[in-house]
Amino acid sequence: MEIKNIQKLVHNWIIHYGIRYFNILTNTILLSEEVGEVSRIIARNYGEQSLKKDCKEKENLGEELSDVLFVLICLANQTGIDLEESFHKKLKKKKIRDGERHHKNEKLK
Repeated sequence: MEIKNIQKLVHNWIIHYGIRYFNILTNTILLSEEVGEVSRIIARNYGEQSLKKDCKEKENLGEELSDVLFVLICLANQTGIDLEESFHKKLKKKKIRDGERHHKNEKLK
């Protein structure tokens, strides 16, 4: 699915089920909250923190990453950002900036 279509899908969901977008400040705080939930899961499953007893956090990583994506798309929609266009511009910029940098990094070999 193209990013433009995902942005439309989120917008339609907001209009039909969410009534309206939360304001930009609220969505920014929600984005931070969701990123924190992703971080907690990764710290316990891939880092040095241990899982709490009877915790199934590993199963929730995809759900939490989707929450991050949903709120990020809400913010893009609210601020008039075409994420697909912006993403392609960013990849082009990164290719120019980083095209050889990582190949020369001894730590990555």
